[in-house]
Amino acid sequence: MNARRSYGDACGVARGLDAIGERWALLVVRDLLLGPKRFNDLLSGLPGVSPNVLSQRLRELAEEGVVERRDLGAPARVHVYELTAWGRRLEPILLQLGQWGNDAPSPPQGELGLDSLLLSVKAGFDPSRAAELRGVYEFHVDGETYVAEVSADSVRIDRRRAAEPPDATISTDLDTLRALCAHQVTIADAARTGSACLDGHEDARQRLVDLLLAPFSGSDG
Repeated sequence: MNARRSYGDACGVARGLDAIGERWALLVVRDLLLGPKRFNDLLSGLPGVSPNVLSQRLRELAEEGVVERRDLGAPARVHVYELTAWGRRLEPILLQLGQWGNDAPSPPQGELGLDSLLLSVKAGFDPSRAAELRGVYEFHVDGETYVAEVSADSVRIDRRRAAEPPDATISTDLDTLRALCAHQVTIADAARTGSACLDGHEDARQRLVDLLLAPFSGSDG
């Protein structure tokens, strides 16, 4: 453990904060929950963090065993950051923290990022609806692809393409996705204007929309 940042307390809470308690550290973990990211992708997804601070946090998280850097090799010749097995165990904690934080006052500025929106879908998933929402769905948003797989009692969302053709897909941009989740525009209106495109059988398209919007059903827009 890095003694410089240690609380010197044997309690598990304090020891956990020794590892992930620095400013920006948990948000770095949040942005890696759905899959690996390059440094510049992390930087663009964390408005307000400087490159130097992000580098420092990634280095510290790697030293603690929360994050690891992986070289993609040729021909990409880039590396990505991803959570270790221990780091991935933070997911339920962060999802619960996010739900708790939703009751705190919102900042005057700042909007939900793409990962945050999809993590909200995951956090707000109702297992009792798994049977009716079961399927594989893809989200294409501003060049990024995510897959949501609803099984018997849970939903898994990852930054990747589906292994098999999905049951339904939605293609849109982040601003439109935010507006849909905030109930500022309907899916029918977004489709009519061309800002969102749904593909797949009608029932699968409806399941995708239900999966996406259910966690935001209480939104006041």
